[in-house]
Amino acid sequence: MASQSGVTRRARRLLVAVALFAAACSSSTTAPSGTIAIANDATTAATSTVPPTTPSTATLSPTTAMADAVPALVAAAHPLATDAGLAVLEQGGSAIDATIAIQAVLGLVEPQSSGLAGGAFLLYFDAETGAITAYDGREEAPAGADPELLLDEAGEPLPFFDAVNSGRSVGVPGVVAMLARAHEDHGTAPWATNFDAAKRLATDGFEVSPRMADSIAQRIAFAPSDDFRALFLNTDGEAPAEGDVFTNPDYAATLQGVSEDWREFYSGNLPTMIVEAVAAEPRPGALTEDDFASYEARVLEALCLPYREYRVCGAPPPTSGGVGVLSWLGQLEAFDMEALGPTAKGWHHFIEAGRRAYADRGLYLADDRFVAVPVPELLDPGYLAERSATIDPTQASATVEPGVIAGFDPGADATEEASGTSHFVVRDTTGNVVTMTTSVEFSFGSGRVAGGMVLNNQLTDFSFQPIDDDGAPVANAPAPGKRPRSSMAPTLVLDADGNVIYALGSPGGPAIIAYVAKTLVGLLDWNLSPIEAVLLPNIVPSGETVRIEQGADPGLAPELEAFGHVLATDTAEISGLHVLAVGPDGSVMGAADPRREGTVATTG
Repeated sequence: MASQSGVTRRARRLLVAVALFAAACSSSTTAPSGTIAIANDATTAATSTVPPTTPSTATLSPTTAMADAVPALVAAAHPLATDAGLAVLEQGGSAIDATIAIQAVLGLVEPQSSGLAGGAFLLYFDAETGAITAYDGREEAPAGADPELLLDEAGEPLPFFDAVNSGRSVGVPGVVAMLARAHEDHGTAPWATNFDAAKRLATDGFEVSPRMADSIAQRIAFAPSDDFRALFLNTDGEAPAEGDVFTNPDYAATLQGVSEDWREFYSGNLPTMIVEAVAAEPRPGALTEDDFASYEARVLEALCLPYREYRVCGAPPPTSGGVGVLSWLGQLEAFDMEALGPTAKGWHHFIEAGRRAYADRGLYLADDRFVAVPVPELLDPGYLAERSATIDPTQASATVEPGVIAGFDPGADATEEASGTSHFVVRDTTGNVVTMTTSVEFSFGSGRVAGGMVLNNQLTDFSFQPIDDDGAPVANAPAPGKRPRSSMAPTLVLDADGNVIYALGSPGGPAIIAYVAKTLVGLLDWNLSPIEAVLLPNIVPSGETVRIEQGADPGLAPELEAFGHVLATDTAEISGLHVLAVGPDGSVMGAADPRREGTVATTG
């Protein structure tokens, strides 16, 4: 049995949310950006106010659950992707089938953030067995890569955008192989049918969203390839406007080949086209068809730690997201965060724990096939207690250094990370749950195009300097066949009975860890509903500076400065959080971050 306090907290959060709403039920509902949707036996709903830190509102649309199935839910970064996933679930597909449909559509309608030529991390909860599986579809460096991958001819780090807009930045895409492996394990619908919505939209066209239009216009300033311009600009050489109809027949052809046999992505004509695009000047890359043929998605054990009366699970290396979030929470375990609340004092503790989590993450985390990453040591309760003991409740630490772990002495990292990423959550009608973060890295990745897809620039997630100033090798240095460190943090929260009560994640580059951590604290400590937790201000420790998003309560900054924090208060911090919550009565609630274009849909 779950502890009474845990049930009471969750029940209170969901009841508070439901009490704020009033409207009629429907059998299937899609809620717009910045909303929550709930599926249960409720009969009323209404509009909710949100915390004053973010100027937005939330609405709730309930549906009636079927007697022979649990409520299903999709929350994704674009309404067309949400609709595609929901349609698969309504037709009897599994959470993994819906995941494939969502990713295929996102690669078309949100190409600035993710795509089939990118990579992903996925956590899967099996409702029948209670097992949690982590799937690693991270991109991989080619066999021809070397530690000097991101250095110029003089041995100096390349300027960031020179590295991004180069063939050197493109890794072997992993998301298709990962989805194929997950489908083999947990799919129920035919592989091919999961691409139907994306193929139709690519052929018939869709209306360009405000974010896609803005992203294309902005990316032009960063010197993308001629193929990029040919794909995304109109015949007058202008970026499409919001509402323009966009088609992508090359992507439709790619989807057709992949839907017939996923191996076409790794051994057919498509790898040849990608290799040709990567080999083009300037700064051609070393990717070959053999690199594609040798790529394998990995199935790993999820990382799980207790937090309060819950169990929180994340993805293992080569992402640092799981370790980073769990380290953050593990340090906060020592403090009564519920009593502190979302006050300046509560945020002070949050920031200080985050500074330590980020310091450890930056030094130790990398591809654990190449580096002996000390994950057990980093998440050891005794070690985390030692880290939290250095937090002064009354003032900020002047500096924060990584913790010392015996036997591990890597060099100082020099990684630069961007934030071209997406995230979504899915629950199917049998209770299986997916939380997946997916990325091409920078906005529109490397700016190179093949098969109607933008190619990733994930290899710029390696440290630009492979050896630090003291001559020590850096854990996250480039190497042949190595996967660069990620910050993607798909996360599951389970109750004492092993049932999923929350699934969440976000885009945002290295800030993903902070976005997810603040949402978890909001849900688990501050008794907030999913949308209230999402709408908490994004506060991100970044070295000796703390970034606070625009729109946060203006009274918070001076209070944090009084603790000694050095603040940057003019940052956008555009998270794209999606949250799935399962109530004690089996109701399902979803939240989509209004900072982007996400939506939530339920079916019962």
